[in-house]
Amino acid sequence: MSTATESPTSALTNNGDWKSQLNIPQKDDRPQTEDVTATKGLEWEDMQLRRELLMGIFEAGFEKPSPIQEEAIPVALTTRDVLARAKNGTGKTAAFIIPSLQLIDTAIPKVQVMLLVPTRELALQTSQVCKLLGKHLGVNVMVTTGGTTLKDDIMRLSEAVHVLVGTPGRILDLAGKGVADLSKCTIFVMDEADKLLSPEFTPVIEELLGFLPENRQVMLFSATFPMIVKDFKLKHMRSPYEINLMDELTLRGVTQYYAFVEERQKVHCLNTLFSKLQINQSIIFCNSTNRVELLAKKITELGYSCFYSHAKMLQAHRNRVFHDFRNGACRNLVCSDLLTRGIDIQAVNVVINFDFPKNSETYLHRIGRSGRFGHLGLAINLITYEDRFNLYRIEQELGTEIQPIPQTIDKNLYVAPSGGGSSEPQTSTGRLGSQALPPKQDTRLTHRAPQQPRLPPQVQPAPGTPTSQAQQTPQQQQQQQATQVYATTPNGPPRNGLTPVQQQQMLAAQQAQQAQQQQQLFALQQQQQQQQQQQQQQQQRIAQQYQNAQATAMAQQQQAAAMIAAARGQGHPARGGRGGFGRGQPQPR
Repeated sequence: MSTATESPTSALTNNGDWKSQLNIPQKDDRPQTEDVTATKGLEWEDMQLRRELLMGIFEAGFEKPSPIQEEAIPVALTTRDVLARAKNGTGKTAAFIIPSLQLIDTAIPKVQVMLLVPTRELALQTSQVCKLLGKHLGVNVMVTTGGTTLKDDIMRLSEAVHVLVGTPGRILDLAGKGVADLSKCTIFVMDEADKLLSPEFTPVIEELLGFLPENRQVMLFSATFPMIVKDFKLKHMRSPYEINLMDELTLRGVTQYYAFVEERQKVHCLNTLFSKLQINQSIIFCNSTNRVELLAKKITELGYSCFYSHAKMLQAHRNRVFHDFRNGACRNLVCSDLLTRGIDIQAVNVVINFDFPKNSETYLHRIGRSGRFGHLGLAINLITYEDRFNLYRIEQELGTEIQPIPQTIDKNLYVAPSGGGSSEPQTSTGRLGSQALPPKQDTRLTHRAPQQPRLPPQVQPAPGTPTSQAQQTPQQQQQQQATQVYATTPNGPPRNGLTPVQQQQMLAAQQAQQAQQQQQLFALQQQQQQQQQQQQQQQQRIAQQYQNAQATAMAQQQQAAAMIAAARGQGHPARGGRGGFGRGQPQPR
């Protein structure tokens, strides 16, 4: 069962110098923005929290409360309803988990806190934070989502569970079957509340509230609150305390750029960005699941490590990708909008919108995956001619300005001075030569762009994007050539731990593998041709049998007709021979 660790010994909690005995992680010296530093000066000890809870907070590396935590936690501890709006990555998750853990009575072996989230990945992450902060409290935390067997959840609920984290559909299923007893669940929290109150979730939320007691506490947290949240507040919340820390919508630590490219040049532009930026970890967003897989394949072909994730994958595969990427097993993750909400990976310092989003809400959540908790981040948007109006509209709605990408991006904008990013740009394995690969035109990722479109104001081509030589000045041609030259040569130092000889051996092995695959493909094609020939022969035999049957039936019909005609021609002699009426006259009546 997914449970938190039991409480520590009382000797530690009763010791006056208890804080010095904790396993506190090393202090994060990276600079932070005012999104998390503009506080009132409160300390964790000022909030009258349990000693065991404070121990979990400090061991999680939480040094001081962020602004949203300063505002929300004291109010939530009074059991008043809370409606909080704050930027992505400013500590909203801890703002509702800490008061929820404080109010739990571990002597009651029933669900007392329900945390609803819209996605399975966010449910897993939220449950991990609950276990981390409450590991000294002795609380039991359970996470349940769709895509897993219901039998396992039923077995885990047979034991004591204090905090239930999950997606609405699965929790409603458990409550409807009488497996999850929610009669003592007095704290109801919705993270990413705007998504949970969308039309696809609203009926489930309404039905789920019927299983909770009347004296429940409701808390809603999100970065965006549409009008539908107002309807829910009037219907299900009692004079909630409203918190709005969104003086501006975008994070101050995230620098935003756009690169104007044609659709067929996006992969080449992405390749240039990989070779020039100092990426620690990056998330690349696409607008469809098909393009996610295709782009991940193209990135892998270019020689860069890459994972991908989208909603159509098996849940076990999604969990593995999320876990490995979070632990640093891969540098790049291509995904759909599945991971736009709540996912907190501190190592991500670059977000790339390979496909520009259609609305400002999606854009805001996407770029919020970088610059977590006041740190620095970079957001780059690849803009086509058709995206120019969406770019202008999103700028107006968010009240921000997205600058055209410069030829050189200052690393101090997205790399921490203490070395938060990688020391060198990304390099790909198995690539030889000093010239960049030419832009490959993959029809699956290519759409016909307008010929020489008129650029909107302030739209500049991306660095490294090939344009017509006739339109380029000599200086632009030199800059384009500079972006296509990699930092190392075949005879230079080893790249990714491989010498030029080893790279050639790897290339030869890849070529041999490709030749073997081509032979297998040729054999498969021959087998398919033989099967087609057999099918054609069988069809010919069936057609011949059908023709023979038709000929036999026709002969039988002709023979029967001849017999009938012969019988009619004989007639009776007394009636004048043929016809029996004598000389063709009608028979008198």
